[in-house]
Amino acid sequence: MKKILFAMIASVSALSAMSAAHAEGPYVGVGVTANRYDFSVPGATSADNHSGAKAGGKVFAGYDLNQTWAVEGGYADFGSKDYSYVNGAGAGGNVKSDSHGYYLAGKATMPVNEKVGVFGKLGVARVDNSLSGSGLSTGIRGENKTGVYASLGAQYAINEKVSLTAEVEHFGKSADQGHKATGLAVGARYNF
Repeated sequence: MKKILFAMIASVSALSAMSAAHAEGPYVGVGVTANRYDFSVPGATSADNHSGAKAGGKVFAGYDLNQTWAVEGGYADFGSKDYSYVNGAGAGGNVKSDSHGYYLAGKATMPVNEKVGVFGKLGVARVDNSLSGSGLSTGIRGENKTGVYASLGAQYAINEKVSLTAEVEHFGKSADQGHKATGLAVGARYNF
């Protein structure tokens, strides 16, 4: 029992020491995203690969309320992807998807040690998936979807101002064609 009590006191003391070193206030960041695309055109045979990953960019800003809680918003450009195909009648076509999204979320961080923390974010996202192309009799349209944004990740503090981040992000429900809603992001953030 004494060991458990001692461990609890040591944990609270360590968290208090980290809280004192943690700066509250605004931060900004940039990152690179990797997202999956998948095209499924009815009756089409593929001339290109209909799925794959594409790199994009991300910018975000937030405010640390304390060591644990923050509010964050951001913009992610998921890149664009082309898909060429031949339909059952032998006619060719092309589909191009260009996607980006916005999010606003609450963020909870749990420190692992002085340099490393793990975090989760939960909020709302808006994804704009613009589709264009030729050769489809049904037409091609874009999809704009609003849904739940969720993220799990980790951050490493290089110093008091700069941290590196890595996370898996989910931007709501996937589009029927083109960009899929879950991707990876790595980045850097600067605390003011």
